[in-house]
Amino acid sequence: MSILYGQTKNRIKFLNEEIRKTVFNHIIDNANQKKINIVQIGGYSDHVHCLVSLSSQQSVSQVAQLLKGESSNWINNNKLTSKPFGWQDEYSVFSVHSCNLKELREYIQNQTLHHIKKTFEQELNEFYMENDIHL
Repeated sequence: MSILYGQTKNRIKFLNEEIRKTVFNHIIDNANQKKINIVQIGGYSDHVHCLVSLSSQQSVSQVAQLLKGESSNWINNNKLTSKPFGWQDEYSVFSVHSCNLKELREYIQNQTLHHIKKTFEQELNEFYMENDIHL
């Protein structure tokens, strides 16, 4: 199981509550068509989290490219945002142990509550520091 984090281009806050719901539903539908198993999806105005179960034929980079590329095209074709939408080229992926699934699902589901307290960038930097990850 992996958790995939993607941010909007230049961290523009494109994803208001209404757009998030529409985009996340579309990402799930698109993933199902491509046989990508999204266990949980959530996010905030400038990012998305996907908890994904990959098959042996799928790579993280392939799944990230399929989800990000198709969803940005779909958002732009459907004119969901007033300016051209895009995801940042970079993304983060972490493998997770199955014993943490309940907590991760709750974390992803409750992004709005998490980001009342701190930004995604602050949270990610804390995660990197706590886990001794140096970029």
